[in-house]
Amino acid sequence: MQIHSFPIHRIHDLLETRQIGAVETVSEFLERISAIDPGLNAYLATFGEKAIEEAKLYDSGARDFSASPLAGAPVAIKDVIAIKGELTTCGSRILKDFVSPYNATVTEKLRRAGAIFLGKTNLDEFAMGSSTENSAFVKTRNPWDRQRVPGGSSGGSAAAVAAGLCAGALGTDTGGSIRQPASFCGVVGLKPTYGRVSRFGLVAFASSLDQIGPITRDVEDAAIMLQAIAGYDPSDSTSVDLPVPQYRAALKQSIKGLRLGIPREYFIEGTHPEVEAAVRTAIETCSRLGATIVDISLPHTEYGIAAYYIIAPAEASSNLARYDGVKYGHRAKNGADLLDTYRKSRSEGFGAEVKRRIMLGTYVLSAGYYDAYYKKASQVRTLIRRDFLEAFQKCDAILAPVSPIPAFKLGEKSNDPLQMYLSDVFTLPASLAGIPGISVPCGFTTEHLPIGLQILGPHFREELVLRVAHQFEQASSFHLLAPEME
Repeated sequence: MQIHSFPIHRIHDLLETRQIGAVETVSEFLERISAIDPGLNAYLATFGEKAIEEAKLYDSGARDFSASPLAGAPVAIKDVIAIKGELTTCGSRILKDFVSPYNATVTEKLRRAGAIFLGKTNLDEFAMGSSTENSAFVKTRNPWDRQRVPGGSSGGSAAAVAAGLCAGALGTDTGGSIRQPASFCGVVGLKPTYGRVSRFGLVAFASSLDQIGPITRDVEDAAIMLQAIAGYDPSDSTSVDLPVPQYRAALKQSIKGLRLGIPREYFIEGTHPEVEAAVRTAIETCSRLGATIVDISLPHTEYGIAAYYIIAPAEASSNLARYDGVKYGHRAKNGADLLDTYRKSRSEGFGAEVKRRIMLGTYVLSAGYYDAYYKKASQVRTLIRRDFLEAFQKCDAILAPVSPIPAFKLGEKSNDPLQMYLSDVFTLPASLAGIPGISVPCGFTTEHLPIGLQILGPHFREELVLRVAHQFEQASSFHLLAPEME
């Protein structure tokens, strides 16, 4: 029995009926990590002994599988989310030895739900990137083609799920960092509405954009993981106090009669023809399922990249000012004075992409430029949000590509930041608007590279997004395919 190939809900059924054991399950994943991950670099750290000890509690009867659909599920956590007593490096040399003294709210909730943590996954440094090539430690490879990137910044989590190195994982999405790697790796990735999931214990990149969400093998698993982590948290001032729907129950509802919008601005020149063809075929599938397809316009889409790469670096510049080599993190030796210690610590600790974004952010916030750049970008963000609000008057949800291209080759865009940034053209607007979005597998290129369908919904309508995704998934078989790893 290949337990690693099963989704969480299937593993849980087998555990609950005692057809498999928790130690057996965790051991299979750990053995697979040991055998396969050296060629992928999805993980930065694993918790083998701790995971086995937790699994023993289930097999001994000290813990009950029926307590939660996540009980006994082996999951991974992106290494920008705090786990008490474990390294939280953010993929950066400046935090390479930092051990978190507390749990993030989401890791606390997953623990209470019974999930077993296998380890921390790799990422672009401080979640700044679209390829997971910016990690200070290793470059993660795509399980479908090891010469290609897994996407970013949650590339480690997406690669781990795709390769069967965990049953599910948490990632973070600031401008597409869950949806794009999920698309590139042929798995499901959900970005919740901003405010739906607590950010307490998430190391900040851009505080008005960052959101934690699940990366899973199928849509049902995404619903299960979101159910566990969603909800109001008084420790996070941006957390919204709204009732949390029963996400799994929503999956059973038909999409017959739903209006699904197709934004003309998301089908543009330069999109890979096989990506567009797969997404249009997916739209036809939704139509056959009874949905009404309507044309819509999101006219300010073209300004999304420019607005995002002013707002996000500006917030990063502010958030990363705390890493000065004084209170915690890397501290340079032989600093001549305090200012020299700051300069050396930050120069040694941060990588090239993080430095680039700090400098961009500092510039657009500086005196004389704030109004011209940051203020104007914030106004554009309002217009993009308004575009979505008006679109949702005409449709219930939106269908679009996740990325204009499939996974690109390692190193292909590393020396051209603008080309790297352009790969997020279809994910950034939803992040700026704060709406929920999901990537679900919808096809493959002739080179057998996965393609993702993006489904966007109104604020706090994750159950609608999951419903559409699940109904499409059940009418296709792309989510059942996995890369050959042996």
